[in-house]
Amino acid sequence: MIESYPSSAASDASSDDGGLSALLRRSPPANIAAEQALLGAILTNNKAYERVSDFLEPEHFADSVNGRIYEAVARRIERGQLADPVTMKAEFEHTGVLDAAGGPAYLAKLLTAMVGIVNAGDYGRVIHDAWVRRQLIDIGENVVNNAFGARPDLDGSDQIAASEEALFKLATERGQEGGFVSFGKALTGAIDVAEKAFLRTGDVVGLTSGLRDLDKRTGGLHPSDLLILAGRPAMGKTALATKIAFSAARSIMRDAEEKGEKPHGSVAIFSLEMSSEQLATRILSGEAEVSGEKIRRGDIGQKEFDRFVRVSRELQKLPLYIDDTPAISLSAMRTRCRRLARTQGLSLVVVDYLQLMRPAIGTKPDSRVLEISMITQGLKAIAKELSVPVIALSQLSRQVESREDKRPMLSDLRESGSIEQDADAVMFVYRDEYYLQQRMPKDSAYDSNEKFQAATEEWQRKMALVHNKAELILEKQRHGPTGMIQLYFEGEYTRFGDLDIIHE
Repeated sequence: MIESYPSSAASDASSDDGGLSALLRRSPPANIAAEQALLGAILTNNKAYERVSDFLEPEHFADSVNGRIYEAVARRIERGQLADPVTMKAEFEHTGVLDAAGGPAYLAKLLTAMVGIVNAGDYGRVIHDAWVRRQLIDIGENVVNNAFGARPDLDGSDQIAASEEALFKLATERGQEGGFVSFGKALTGAIDVAEKAFLRTGDVVGLTSGLRDLDKRTGGLHPSDLLILAGRPAMGKTALATKIAFSAARSIMRDAEEKGEKPHGSVAIFSLEMSSEQLATRILSGEAEVSGEKIRRGDIGQKEFDRFVRVSRELQKLPLYIDDTPAISLSAMRTRCRRLARTQGLSLVVVDYLQLMRPAIGTKPDSRVLEISMITQGLKAIAKELSVPVIALSQLSRQVESREDKRPMLSDLRESGSIEQDADAVMFVYRDEYYLQQRMPKDSAYDSNEKFQAATEEWQRKMALVHNKAELILEKQRHGPTGMIQLYFEGEYTRFGDLDIIHE
C-alpha cells in the first residue's frame, strides 16, 4: 500500500517539518488480519500449526493478545493435546487473555477470520516479515539516538560496530535460515569433496598450510573449520601462523596465475599483538633469509638489502591482508571479513590472538570464561557463515612451566572448556630446544671442573638432538587422526618448515 503524506501547503510548517511529522505519525508495520486468520486456522485445524512452528514465535505478533493466544495454543499442541475454542475456553477465562480483546466473542471473530489452513504458512511469513520490519525500525531509532549522544560510552566506530552486530543478530536469530537438508543433497556435497580429493595429485583437499606433514595429517585447511594454535610465549605461535597464512596466499596466487586470472580469494591476518610492519618484516626476513634482528638494527650489507627489496617486490602481489587493530571486537572483525569476502574473496582468516579480542559490542559477559566462550563461538560462526577456515592463536596457562615435561595438553588452554569445545582442531607448538637452552650448566653449580665438563657435554649432546626442531602436537581433530608432527625451526629467520627425516 502506498502511503500519502500531507503537502507543505496544508500546513504552516515548513516542508521539512511536514515530512518529519508524517514520518512520526506512521504506524509500525503490522498485519492484524493475517494474525487473526492464522489463529483461526490453527484453532480450526491444529495441523496448521506445523506450517509455522519452526519459525514463528509469540513475540512476532504485533497484537500482544494474539501473541498470548498463539503461545497458549502452541503450548497445548506441543503437549499432544487438542487446541480448539472448546478446550482452550477454560484456560483463556482463567488467565484473562481475552479480556483486553472483548472476551470470548473474540474467539468467534478469529474463527470467522480464517480463510483456510492451506494459507497458514503464508500468513505466518507475513506476520514474521512485519516483525522483522519493526525490529529494523527499532535498530534505526537506536542508531539515531546513539549518534545524538544517548550512548556517550561508544565512539563513532563502536556505534557502527554495535549497529552491524544488531543487524547480524536480527538476520541470524530464530532459525530463519537453514532447516533440514535431504540426505541426497548432503551426499552430493560429500561426493564433490571426494571427487576433488581424487582428482588432485597430492593429499591436500583444502587450502594448503605449506607444511607437508601437517597437510598429510589434515588434508589441508577446510572451510568452516575453527583451528586453535596454542603455545607458551617464545614457542613460535605467530611465526607458524604467519607461515601458514603466507603459504596459503602464495597457493591462491599460484593457482590464479596458472589460469591467467586474478586471485579469487585472499588471506586475512588480524594481528592484535604485532603491528603490520613488524609482521611484514618477519615474513620478509624468512623469505629473503635476512635476519630480522639485523634488519631492525640496519646491520645489513648492500647484497642483503638488494635481496630484501627484490623479495618484497615479489611478495607485494600476494592476496594477503593485515589488520593490526588492537583489541578488535568480534563485531568489527566479522564486518571486515564480510567486506573482504565481498570485494576480494576470502579463503583463510588468522587471528593472533583470541585472548586479546573483545566480544561483540554491546555485550557484557559476567566472567572471563564466558567472554572467551562468546569469542570462540563468534569465530566459529564467522568460519561457517563465510565458509572459510579460521585459525585462532591462543595462550596457554602457566601451569605448563611447573611440570617436568612441558609439552602442552588440552587442560593447559586458558579457559579451556569453551576453546576446546568450539574448535574443530587444537594444535600445540612446542620447542624442547627453548627449555633445554635455559638449563645450560653453570660452573658455580658443580664442586669440580670434571663434573661441570661432563654435565656440559651431556647438555650439548641433548641440544644437538633438538637443535632447529619443533613439535606440532595435533591434540584434537574432529575429522581425522591426532598425533605429533615434527617441524624444522630456524630461529635466525623465525621461520618454520618441513623437517626432512626418513619416512617409511
